[in-house]
Amino acid sequence: MKIQERTGAGAGRSAAPAQPSVGDRLPTPPRERKPALAALAVLLILVGALGATMLVLQAGDRIEVVKVKNEIQAGESVTDSDVTSVMVAEDASINYIQWSQLDALKSLKAKTTIYADTVLQGQMFAEKSSLPAGKASVGLALKEGQYPGDIKPGDLVAAYRVGGTSAGSDDSDAAGSGATGSSSGGALVDKARVNTVKEDGDATVSTGSKTLTLLVDQTDAAALASAAAAGEVAIVHVPGN
Repeated sequence: MKIQERTGAGAGRSAAPAQPSVGDRLPTPPRERKPALAALAVLLILVGALGATMLVLQAGDRIEVVKVKNEIQAGESVTDSDVTSVMVAEDASINYIQWSQLDALKSLKAKTTIYADTVLQGQMFAEKSSLPAGKASVGLALKEGQYPGDIKPGDLVAAYRVGGTSAGSDDSDAAGSGATGSSSGGALVDKARVNTVKEDGDATVSTGSKTLTLLVDQTDAAALASAAAAGEVAIVHVPGN
């Protein structure tokens, strides 16, 4: 009787193996601490925050300076129509010309050609214009038809001798002049830079005449000045403009 009860009791038990207790689990390895990486991360955060702070501070320290809208040739002064104002970050190492100094700037001369969209600095100007070595500035008084209608400062031009000799010259002088004049087909100056262009007359009456100054080689200056004095110079554009 007892044997049967034990057999019946054992028949109800599960055949699945017993699960291990909590104390029987394999131990996990401890996490490896990397203090150097943590310190680097903190340092990067601090550097980023400092950089952002500096940008905000610099953005607050801005000044109004002068920027060129139109090209300024060597020896020229700026006018109100040539410049505009822009805001830049203040930098003590850069000699900006501030907008408040514009009136004083107008009395100075550009040392070299200053191209459009340039922010001006003090070292670009001087009280007196200085010509590049080996160059000369020659003035020309030209009538309408002796220059291109769209001529402007900075243009590259050639100068030709045109017209005849004076009435008081003898036949030999006329022949000599013709040998060196327009009949030879040669240019007085092959390539010259226009420095200034000024229209003669007043604001209400235009005579069609212009006064130009050309920057030429010193070796060409005498012949060009002589022809200009006689009113026998014509200007044409050449490639390179």
